[in-house]
Amino acid sequence: MARNQVQTFRENLMMSKAELARKAGLSTLTIDRVEAGRPCRLDTKRKILLALGLKVSDKDQVFGQVDLSDTLGSSDASAFSGFWQ
Repeated sequence: MARNQVQTFRENLMMSKAELARKAGLSTLTIDRVEAGRPCRLDTKRKILLALGLKVSDKDQVFGQVDLSDTLGSSDASAFSGFWQ
């Protein structure tokens, strides 16, 4: 599984997993899974970004490039093209 930078950003803010989970409205188990590189919903990524004090436009710095066609298939990916705007 591809790692992301969630743990790095969280630790740089001296924030615990529990605090990030609380601010994002997610469970600590979800934070564990995301930090381990497990796939998650786009809305979960958005909540984490905002809880870290980042903008949604910073998503590629934290999660890398999101290729929706890998997850959804190319025809379904176009339906989400404006999600991050």
